[in-house]
Formats: sequence, structure tokens, C-alpha cells
Amino acid sequence: MQCPKCHTIHLKPTKLDDGLLSMGCSKCNGAFVSLLYYRDWVERSGRSHEVPDVGLLKSLESEDSTGALNCPKCHKIMQKYRISGCSSNRLDLCCTCDEAWLDGGEWELLKALELSKEIPLVFSERWQRQVRQQLSEEARRKRFSQVLSEEDLQKADDIRDWLKNHDKKHDIMFYINHE
Repeated sequence: MQCPKCHTIHLKPTKLDDGLLSMGCSKCNGAFVSLLYYRDWVERSGRSHEVPDVGLLKSLESEDSTGALNCPKCHKIMQKYRISGCSSNRLDLCCTCDEAWLDGGEWELLKALELSKEIPLVFSERWQRQVRQQLSEEARRKRFSQVLSEEDLQKADDIRDWLKNHDKKHDIMFYINHE
């Protein structure tokens, strides 16, 4: 099997973690991980039960392949799944082979975020929806920051937080919007 990123380097057996084997590239340090072996590794080593905060990624970065990658096994195009709205990093998954490609540094990134034992979360619709909501919120905030001062934006955030769970939210909004 050849590296899906470098295209010329043959993947060789490598160890991502104690008891977790993968096929690695010596040039880009990427790793091709069988999710069958990964799930077995998680079961043997124990799974964390807390869902991590995807916002932690702001301070962590690693390499990320920007283009589509072909699965080293079946050569079909792998699907990309964003890890967070704060980062451009995406995990590549071959849905046919149930194997994932981790670009150089992504395993360390997942470990730092306590996601190394929760990789299937990243591939879930719930996780991807959370990432899209985060991206949407950041874009919305950026648009309003161009129109409002930081002080006004903070006041609006405070009002929004106050209204969020208020039992009379709709009545208050009607009152505010009615001139």
C-alpha cells in the first residue's frame, strides 16, 4: 500500500500507541488505521466517558491534507470529517474499508484533546452538526463585529444569554421588536 498523501512512499507497520498498530508513512508521518483494530484497542485500554469540548482546538494545529485522498486499500475516495470549527484539520475515512487516515500530528492532536479513544465521535452526524454550528456562530459573530462596537456586541451577548432560557422569551422579544 502506498501513502495516500505522498503517493510514492510505501506504508510500513508502525505503532501509534501501546497496543495500537497502523500503517505509517515515513515521509509525511501519516498513519492508516484500521477502525476494527482501533475499536479493539479502545476496549482493551478503556474508554473515556466525557465528550470533549471541540473549542480546545484553537491552540493546537497539525498537518492536514487539503485535497481528496484515495484509500490505500481499495483506492476509493475517502470522506473528510472536520475535527472542529476552530481548526482546518479533518480526518479521512474510507467507508468501504472502515479505515481512517490520520495526517502527521493528528494522532497527537487527538490525544491532546482526549479524543484518541473517541474517534468514532468525529465521524458522527452529531459531532459534525456541532462543528457546523460552531462555524456558523463564528461567522455570524464576525459579521456583527463589523457593524457593532465590542461593547455593544458584549451587551447583545449578555441579553441573548439572559433570554436564552427565560420562560417569557417570546413575549420579551415581541415587546422589543414592536414599535
